[in-house]
Amino acid sequence: MLSDMLPVVVVHGGAGFVPRQRSELSVSGVCSAAGSAYGILKGGGSSMDAVVNAVTLLENNPAFNAGIGSVLNVRGDIEMDALVMDGKTLASGAVSAVRNIANPTQLARLVMEKTSHACLTAEGASQFARAMGIPEVPVESLITDYSRMRWQKNLAADANPVECQMGKMGTVGAVAVDTEGNIACATSTGGMLNKMVGRVGDTPCIGSGGYADNNIGAVSTTGHGETIMKVTLARLILFNMEKGQSVEAASDSGLALMKSRVDGLGGVITVDPQGHWAARFSSLQMAWAAAQSDTLHYGLYTGEHFTQNIDDPESHYPKYKA
Repeated sequence: MLSDMLPVVVVHGGAGFVPRQRSELSVSGVCSAAGSAYGILKGGGSSMDAVVNAVTLLENNPAFNAGIGSVLNVRGDIEMDALVMDGKTLASGAVSAVRNIANPTQLARLVMEKTSHACLTAEGASQFARAMGIPEVPVESLITDYSRMRWQKNLAADANPVECQMGKMGTVGAVAVDTEGNIACATSTGGMLNKMVGRVGDTPCIGSGGYADNNIGAVSTTGHGETIMKVTLARLILFNMEKGQSVEAASDSGLALMKSRVDGLGGVITVDPQGHWAARFSSLQMAWAAAQSDTLHYGLYTGEHFTQNIDDPESHYPKYKA
């Protein structure tokens, strides 16, 4: 019998640091995405539909480092990565280093559904998008004044790298379990601020940026991509769950290993087939939201956990104050 804790969706807006004046934008964004995806699940939609919907909304929100608002590489250009995975069949699709696609997550889903491959990159991904009828957008339309300002600041010889990384959350993602018990994840990012041209991080890599398996659960990760890849963080957490750890314990132990072994900070959202979920992070902040049993849960700092009724007309846009 399926748990009465289903359906459930959890969303993150990236681990890192966001200045006080942008905190409300980040929290409101993840709450809105979680509420929208939960509506799909309540209407009988699939977990894949829900996670792609949530991440698409975050890609369309300039407050996040994905889609519009993506950070710029050293050349002042955008290169985005995305991954989706279906826990029922372990089917997955990913794209990397795509430039003129508004919603890389939707393209990643098409890679999963319409090709025999798992990942397409750069120009090949663009050719596939054209073949699928996905409209190209001018790269300039995805670049915000905020991203350009931060890129220019980081080019200075005396730039403070810590200060330059501030003000922009990282990767965005979602995990969900639908009423049929099927599990899915989606993750999307603009990558690392002032990265080398052609740099691809953890996000489109199965087992690092995300993983979904109906038998265990799903994880979407965020943080420093190079260190996430070294420990295959998403699959590591699910391995901990296979050994009997709870979603919270498995998430915490995975993040702790990443910190102790490769000095990496990050965050994760995790679900299991019964609908237990966790949003855990070792960074200063991670905007997150979850929707379950008609209740919206959300937070930004460690230990924060606010709740309100999902039917409250204000519920998708909580008056969050850091």
